[in-house]
Amino acid sequence: AEFKELMASDTAAKELLGFAKNRLNKFYNPKLYKAPAKQELSAEDRIVVNNGGTPPPTEAPGGIADTGVMALVQVHAHSQLSADAPPAPPPSTWGAYTNKSEENIGVVAMIDLLIKDLTKEMTEAETEEKHAQEDYETLMQDSADKRITDSKALEEKVSAKADMEAELLAHSEAHKGAVKELMATEEYIASLHAECDWLIQYFETRKTARSDEIDSLKRAKEVLSGADYSLIQTRTRGNLRRR
Repeated sequence: AEFKELMASDTAAKELLGFAKNRLNKFYNPKLYKAPAKQELSAEDRIVVNNGGTPPPTEAPGGIADTGVMALVQVHAHSQLSADAPPAPPPSTWGAYTNKSEENIGVVAMIDLLIKDLTKEMTEAETEEKHAQEDYETLMQDSADKRITDSKALEEKVSAKADMEAELLAHSEAHKGAVKELMATEEYIASLHAECDWLIQYFETRKTARSDEIDSLKRAKEVLSGADYSLIQTRTRGNLRRR
């Protein structure tokens, strides 16, 4: 908005200065004066003029002092000047008119300098606006690229999260199965401990009983081989009492 207002005001100022320069050239340097374009008459107006009539009056171009410059008028209309403010005092009048060509040339040169300054300001403003537009476009492109990159990264993270959740569920199920298997193994180990503890507890007793049984079998074999039965019977009764 500021760039457009600056360009509009500078353009209008250049047009107004060019109009003033052309007016000065009309009186002080007629060779450089550029006359306004002739008014194109309509078919009806040409018939009237050909029959000796007068052409229609030329409408004033309007704007500032009928110069056709409208931009400064629009800018001035948006200013904050109060409508009720008293008018400024009229400028002091100059003395009698004298033709000073050197001063007129200086005024034209000053107008040219002002036009040159305005042109320079407009060129700088256009360059700054161009660079600002390029920076803005670069920023928008970088932002778009970043949004694309962030979107892809987000999709990858969402996918990775889904995979991890699936793995977590699988590991949870495997953990539950492992816990059940561990409990069954511990129960089996406990039953084995109970059986082994009983065997260890009565091992000596069972060992002694097995030794006595072996001795009895040996003596019985000896009896069958012709040994003294009464002696064997007495020993056998003594062994039975010990049991």
